[in-house]
Amino acid sequence: MRKGVTIAYYDENAERFALETRSVDFGAVQKEFTDRLREGAFILDFGCGSGRDAKTFLDQGYIVEAVDGSSELCKLASEYTGIEVKQMLFQQLEETEKYDGIWACSSILHLPVDDLADVMRKMTAALKAGGIIYTSFKYGTFAGVRNGRYFTDMTEDTIDVFLEKVEKIMIEKQWVSTDVRPGRGEERWLNLILRKR
Repeated sequence: MRKGVTIAYYDENAERFALETRSVDFGAVQKEFTDRLREGAFILDFGCGSGRDAKTFLDQGYIVEAVDGSSELCKLASEYTGIEVKQMLFQQLEETEKYDGIWACSSILHLPVDDLADVMRKMTAALKAGGIIYTSFKYGTFAGVRNGRYFTDMTEDTIDVFLEKVEKIMIEKQWVSTDVRPGRGEERWLNLILRKR
């Protein structure tokens, strides 16, 4: 497995990244997601980072699988959540109709747009009928390496065009928010709840 620039960044900065993100209050967005799930639903935390969200969902009684591309983040997230976090690339998802929900918070935005379309098709296939995806992108039209990681940014218009490439998925809700991390309030995010038809 060739280590790309983004995974190398997370491996090298895992401790700092985990500390910075673990304490962030993401409850309102998590609730947008879990309000659409049944009790005890099966969630895939897809690119789980520090394990913050996986732990929250576990504590709320959901069944959770968590994966990340960074081996260092997998170790930290496994310790934090108490479950084994599997190291895998997004492109390696091969499940079929397994999950009620896929949580992809600030994760798949690290894929170039062509890879992103393939991965979104895999995510859709991995969902049960009527299942949901939460995902988020930095707001804008930039694509490329920024601050040591690859990003594909999105706006309402570009996500509409992009999702035409992905069958069986539709936007249920979208909203723009500011970054919840201290000192990052000027950064804007496009948040999406997607539902499998």
